[in-house]
Amino acid sequence: MRAPVDPVVTTTTLGNGLRVTTVALPHLHTVTVAAFVKVGSRFEVPTDSGLSHFVEHMLFRGTERYPTSLALNTAIEALGSTLHAETGRDYTLFSMGFTPEQVPAGLAVLAELLARPRFGDIELERALILEEMSEDYDEDDVEINVDDIARGLAFGDHPLGQRIIGPRANVQRFADADVRRHFARYYGAANTILCVAGPVEHGAIVDAARCLESLPPGAVAELPVAPTAPAAPRWRHVKDSGAQTSLAILFRGVPEIDPAYPAFVALLRALDDGMSTRLHYQLADQRGLAYSIGAAIEPLADTALFEITSATANAKLPTLVAEILGLVGGLREEAIGADELAKIRTRYRYETVASLDDSAAMAGWFGGTALYYPPPALADRLAAIDAVTADDLIATARQVFQPAGLALAAVGALSKARVGELREVITGWQ
Repeated sequence: MRAPVDPVVTTTTLGNGLRVTTVALPHLHTVTVAAFVKVGSRFEVPTDSGLSHFVEHMLFRGTERYPTSLALNTAIEALGSTLHAETGRDYTLFSMGFTPEQVPAGLAVLAELLARPRFGDIELERALILEEMSEDYDEDDVEINVDDIARGLAFGDHPLGQRIIGPRANVQRFADADVRRHFARYYGAANTILCVAGPVEHGAIVDAARCLESLPPGAVAELPVAPTAPAAPRWRHVKDSGAQTSLAILFRGVPEIDPAYPAFVALLRALDDGMSTRLHYQLADQRGLAYSIGAAIEPLADTALFEITSATANAKLPTLVAEILGLVGGLREEAIGADELAKIRTRYRYETVASLDDSAAMAGWFGGTALYYPPPALADRLAAIDAVTADDLIATARQVFQPAGLALAAVGALSKARVGELREVITGWQ
C-alpha cells in the first residue's frame, strides 16, 4: 500500500486580506518563504509594458529600515538567505530560504520589502534593466529573443504577447510616479498570498506573519481573459549571424483547470521526458538534426502554451521543423502503447513524490496556483494521470496540434531558399 503523498496545507486570512498558507513538510530541514503577487505582464496596457518587471527590480533598492540595496541584501544574507524575485505573465514572486529558527526574522524583512519600499536609485536600476535587455537585440537593434518573438506571434496584441521586460522606450521613460502608481495598484494584501513551506507549525507562522498586516488591503486584480487562438499559422524569421538557427514552436494548449489537462501533461511526456522519448531519440539521437531539443508546458491562469525549442545548423532547419510537425501530427492518429503509458505514469509519480523534498516547489504549487484557483491535491493529480488512456492522448493531440494554433519563430542566418523551404513546410502542414 502506498504511503499518503499530500502534505498538510492550512490557510489563514489576516485582517488586511493577506492569505497565509503553510505547507507542512516535517521531513525537511529548511523552509521556503514565498510571496506571490497577482501582477505581471498580462496586467499591463502597452504604455505600461515592462512596468511590473521594473517595479520588481526597484523593490531591491531598499526600505525605510534598510535604506540601500546593500543594507537590504545584507539583512537577508545575515539570516543565511538570498532574496530571489521574478516577474512572470500571471504573477510576480519573491522568495527566500531559511532554517526554521530564522523564519520570523525573514518575515520581518519581507514585511519591510513589501510595505515600506524606498524606490531609490531609479537611474541605477534603469541602467541595469537596459543592460539586461541588450542581449535580446542585435547590433542593429533588431529583436532576436526567439521565445519572446514566438509569444508575440501566439498572442498578438493581447498583453500575453508583450515582453515581460517591456520595450526599451518604456524602460527609458518610466518615472518614480509610474513605479509608485503600479505598486499601489497591485501590491496590496488582498492581491498577495504568502506561502511558507517546510518543517513549520501553522499557528507559529501566522503569528510571525502578523508583521505583514502593515500592508494596505488593496484590491484583487481582475484577470484579462486570454485571446482565442489565431485562425491560421503565424511564423516569422529574423535574420541573425551564426552557424545555427534558434527555433521556438508554440501551440495553444489546455489550461490546468481543464479536465483534459492530465492528458495534456501525458502528451508532453510522450514527446519529451528523457532520452528515450520521441524528440530526443528520433530527431537528435537517430537523425542528428539538433544537438539539443526539448518541449515544455507554460501553464497560465486560463490557457497554456505547448513549446518546442531547439537550435540547429541553418541548413537543417526546414527538415527539423518538418520532422517536429510530423511527430506531433502523428500523435493525433497513433495510439501510444501500454508500456509507454505505464512509463509516463511512473515517471510522473516519481517527480510528484520528489517535489515533496523541494519546499520551493511546494510553495509554488500551493501558493502561486492559489492566486487563481484551489490547487488540486497531489494524490488527485496522480489519480488523474493514472486514469489517462491512449485515446485521451489522441483526443488532446487533435485539440492542441492544429495548424491554426501554430506559432513559429526562427532566429538565424537562413538563406532565401531555406526561408522558402520553411514557408512550404509550415503552410503545407495539415
